[in-house]
Amino acid sequence: MGCADTAIAGGGIIGLATALELAAEGYKVTVFDKDEAMSEASRAAAGMLAGNDPENPPELRELARLSLQLYPDFLARVEELSGAKIPIRTNCTVQGAKQLPPGVRALSDAEVREFAPRVAMEEWYFFLLEEQSFDAWDLAEALPRAALAAGIELREHTAVQGVRSGNGGVEVETPAGVVPAGTFVNCAGAWSAALDALPVAPRKGHMLTATLPGLCQMRCVLRTPKVYIVPRGENRYTIGPTVESAGFDKQVLNERIEELLERAAELWPPLRDARISETWTGLRPGSEDGLPILDRIEANRWVATGHYKYGILLGPATGRVMSQWIQRNQPEVEISAFRAGRFDDSPVLSRHASLT
Repeated sequence: MGCADTAIAGGGIIGLATALELAAEGYKVTVFDKDEAMSEASRAAAGMLAGNDPENPPELRELARLSLQLYPDFLARVEELSGAKIPIRTNCTVQGAKQLPPGVRALSDAEVREFAPRVAMEEWYFFLLEEQSFDAWDLAEALPRAALAAGIELREHTAVQGVRSGNGGVEVETPAGVVPAGTFVNCAGAWSAALDALPVAPRKGHMLTATLPGLCQMRCVLRTPKVYIVPRGENRYTIGPTVESAGFDKQVLNERIEELLERAAELWPPLRDARISETWTGLRPGSEDGLPILDRIEANRWVATGHYKYGILLGPATGRVMSQWIQRNQPEVEISAFRAGRFDDSPVLSRHASLT
């Protein structure tokens, strides 16, 4: 393995989006992944570009807005490089909330049922969001191929075991040997804390896809703080999530799947006639406060992790701002809320937080 301008640990959407941005600027980039690229949280996601979800932390607003602006070109580039299609599956979301956000008009019962026939109306105020979704599995198939086509060296089944700084760069330790690089970015998701002293831990989420027979179908995402139902085409619906602290356990538990389907059917009763066709779990990288960690922690080392359930949404914007930062340019949106030094109980992070 030769020398890279930038080495990245983690081949999920955060690592690969950052790699694509740097490669477009002429950087020689090597991405390492302990398994296959896009095989963990990025593939397990629902694929909603939920930048306006009222449940989102307000600190994410500007980064999410940038990501939504970047997404059309990001998907077009991935499609062009990979030769694969990533079709948009839905273009709107019917959002349920206990209280309406300021200035938002509630949908009438008839309007809600035009989008989602037979929806249970009793518990929620519903309003409409212009919001797209795609199948994360489509992106998971296309993005690694796009990275290779862009000239990125992708080292799958090659874990980063350690990183040493020195001589104006870094040395990346792997089972296949030591790789010198100019800079290093820790995008290892739920496994990030193994490389840096970061308060990031896995947040297990159960998911399922159900197939619904008959004419009663839905053409939008239906979402409340309790559950989301995402149409996938061909009468299929992805349903999630659960949020669990179970370490790195990825076992699918039948009782969790049954609870999830029941929660979805309470919101949209037609699902009582659905058949479960797929089940899976994912390990979201959750930081201590639920926000991403984007920072420079040593002279030639950066970290971009802790995106929790917002990785798909924030992928293109994270790639853009990290690429700008690595090139010693000012990130185009304010990211001070995501600096590692906010976890001031960590002496390692506090020491590095002043680096700019």
